[in-house]
This record gives sequence, structure tokens and C-alpha cells, in this order.
Amino acid sequence: MLSKIKNMLIYFIKSRKDPSLSSYYRYLGANIGENCSFVGRNISFSSEPYLITIGNNVRVSFDVAFVTHDGGTHVLRNKYPNASLYGTINVGDNVFIGARAIILPNVNIGNNCIIAAGSVVTKDVKDGEIVGGVPAKVIGDIEKYENSHKDDLLCIADYSYRNKKEILEKRFNRSL
Repeated sequence: MLSKIKNMLIYFIKSRKDPSLSSYYRYLGANIGENCSFVGRNISFSSEPYLITIGNNVRVSFDVAFVTHDGGTHVLRNKYPNASLYGTINVGDNVFIGARAIILPNVNIGNNCIIAAGSVVTKDVKDGEIVGGVPAKVIGDIEKYENSHKDDLLCIADYSYRNKKEILEKRFNRSL
């Protein structure tokens, strides 16, 4: 047990060279594509991370939970000892999953989707859909989202903190 903890600690330290944390979540068993990033370290890949597949160019915000099993089966265990229900989770390419979203078992999220913060995703999400709420429902699509925001887009996501701050202070007439 001690050697396993030691190996995990060594791997975790080495994986800090990967700021996206993809290599760490792959180590846990999740199937993760290229150019993915995870915001914050409190993302749950459930007790069966090998049942989770994430495509390319996916960003997962903080406190997101991928749940691959139904804990409700606990109440059936007197009648069916050790009963459990499991399901896979598949996330397509070019997806954003907002903070504190919960993705439940047997859910497929298509390509080019946005999952709003705080959503509980219980059903499949089709390509290009934006879903939000509890349970998550379609609230828009990527084309409408782009059209409604394209005049306000600031292409500064990779700028340094200082440069971004300067641009945003001017944009919003604030001195932060």
C-alpha cells in the first residue's frame, strides 16, 4: 500500500509538468484525447475512470463530476447482494463543460457542445447543442451562440495576466 501511494505521489509530481492534467487523468484510467484541459484539481472521474472517454479539444471546468455508476442500487442490496449499475460516459470533440456540472452514466455528449455550469446531464447531448439546468435541457446551439457574441469577442485568452488586465480595464472603464 505504501509503495502504491509513493508511486502515485511521484506520478502526480511528474504530471505537474502537464498543466492540462490530461496525463494525470489518463493515469487514473480515463481515455482522454489531445489538447484537453482541466481547470482546477477537484474534478471527479468516479470510481471507474476507464468507463469515461473524452475527445479532443475539450475543456472541463472546476468541480465537475463524471459519475459512472448508480449509487441508488444500495437500497436494493438486501434483496440483490452487491447489486450495482454502471454506464459509460462519452464526450465528443471541441466541448466545454462548465463548473460544477454533473455528467451521469450512459450519457453521450456530441461534438461542439457547451454544458452550462451547474447542469446535471442525464441524457445524450447532440452535436452543436448547448444544455443547462437540472436536469439539463437544450437552451441553445453553437451557431446562435456565436452569432450573438461575435461582435463582443476579445481574442486575448492566451495573453499574459498583465496584458489581459490592461485590455479589460480599458474595455470596462475600470481601474482594478
